[in-house]
Amino acid sequence: MRAMLQCLSHTPLKGHFDPGPAIVDEVARVVAMLRREVEAFAPEQIYLFAPDHYNGFFLDAMPQFCLGVAADAVGDYGTAAGPLGVPHALAETCAAAVVDAGIDLAISYRMQVDHGFAQPLQELTGELARYPVIPIFINAVAPPLASFARARLLGEAVGRFARAQGKRALFIGSGGLSHNPPVPQIATATDPLVIERLIAGRNPTPEARAARQARTVAAAVAFAGGSTELHALNAEWDQRLMRNLVARDWPALDAYRNDDITRAAGASAHEVKTWVAATAAIDAASAGDWQAEVRYYREIPEWIAGFGALSGHND
Repeated sequence: MRAMLQCLSHTPLKGHFDPGPAIVDEVARVVAMLRREVEAFAPEQIYLFAPDHYNGFFLDAMPQFCLGVAADAVGDYGTAAGPLGVPHALAETCAAAVVDAGIDLAISYRMQVDHGFAQPLQELTGELARYPVIPIFINAVAPPLASFARARLLGEAVGRFARAQGKRALFIGSGGLSHNPPVPQIATATDPLVIERLIAGRNPTPEARAARQARTVAAAVAFAGGSTELHALNAEWDQRLMRNLVARDWPALDAYRNDDITRAAGASAHEVKTWVAATAAIDAASAGDWQAEVRYYREIPEWIAGFGALSGHND
């Protein structure tokens, strides 16, 4: 089977608080290049690994991994809203195969996803439902968190399933790299309204969503201006991680520990587990016979992100 990998940072701040035009254009050129590659590849199936930011998954029941048998994007930060093109029967079969492989995977018949899923679909394919897509959520914000090793095993199970289908498969990892936006934590939250939002904050009013987004933009403005309230970006950590992924150095990747990730790269750097899962998926789908390369990296404080792209293919 033919397979492609695209790992790409996402940011809700695009268009809301941008770096200088030269950097915006630089990133846009990279995204356009990746989109042309995806269009030329013409995937018959997409497996999208992405996180959530307390828009679709909450602490009333927080899974580590969840596959959507049906999914709708909430349309936060100006991303598209509406249904993803999830092939119902194939998603059910994929979920069963992953569970049979020993992965404790939840399923959802009414998954809500945010910009973490919507932005890569829009940027790499043009819309939410252009291609059949199986959305796979990885918890990256709500401790306790699964390890890199478990994300790898999840990806391997998905990749073996994709290989058995024999179709052109695109594996997407969305998120990261080092960053620490102002996402509240249940352990330190004191405001009852914030606590309730973390536990069961689905379907907020437009006013509540706008206020939350305004707080994120304000935090980005302060961070870009030199505020030290948020964790610093860590280019060295980001680039080492990408080198490990390109080399498929699984022992090194399995050795990453959650506490070390948070200290070195910020609480939201756990989103890179989507990259680990997607890379493991193409590795399993290709039986190890594929190539990868880093396509882009830059620290972008306006977007509170170490922003990167990594690609791979087996032909």
